[in-house]
Amino acid sequence: MIMVVEQLLNGLSYGLLLFLVAAGLSLVFGIMQVVNLAHGTLFMVGAFAAVLFVHLTGSFLAAVVLATGVAALLGLAIERLVITHLYRRDHLDQVLATFGLIVFANDAVRWLSGGLPQYVPPPSALNAATVLPGGIEYSAYRLAVIVAAGVVAGAMWLVIARTRTGMLVRAAASNPAMVGHMGFDVRKVSSLVFAAGSALAGLAGVLIAPLISVEVGMGEQILILAFVIVVIGGLGSVRGTFLVS
Repeated sequence: MIMVVEQLLNGLSYGLLLFLVAAGLSLVFGIMQVVNLAHGTLFMVGAFAAVLFVHLTGSFLAAVVLATGVAALLGLAIERLVITHLYRRDHLDQVLATFGLIVFANDAVRWLSGGLPQYVPPPSALNAATVLPGGIEYSAYRLAVIVAAGVVAGAMWLVIARTRTGMLVRAAASNPAMVGHMGFDVRKVSSLVFAAGSALAGLAGVLIAPLISVEVGMGEQILILAFVIVVIGGLGSVRGTFLVS
């Protein structure tokens, strides 16, 4: 029974991290109609940035904030420099262009990191076991990941479902032409969504870094699962993405 509970908690933590990656991918495709294979690259960049900032600052919390910001800025740069030229192209062109970004990013990270797997120690305050009801011992860091990812997922749902900004995002996903006729800049909405989706992917990479080895190509592994989640959950549907994750 202890093993069953532990595996259920492991699955919950991994599912929530998958949601952070898949939610951004779903919104980007739902609003911008762009197949972005480079989304997994932002997950990898977040993990490697966490390695860098943990060594520079000695603080995991600072690494979370800085690495997530790096992923958001990189995503915004990708949208401005590459994705903006693909909006009116067919999906094959989008796949080829963003696959090229994967190859470029993997080689760039391999050159910068030396190509060896990197490791991030969990925060010292969470590097211990927590006793759950029933006397079950479980990793404090994994519990923190569940709480953090759950809070981010809840905040994302709250913003999209209950705020004016979220209403604008949902409207842009369902009828971008009408949003434009109402006087809103759909391009700015698209850039905002792309940056937010990139930040979510980067955050997932940061949170998972202490649990697995950080290595080149790790983004492609989670990208496949994210695409499966997006297809089953429905393009642009945050609720569907959450349930499938």
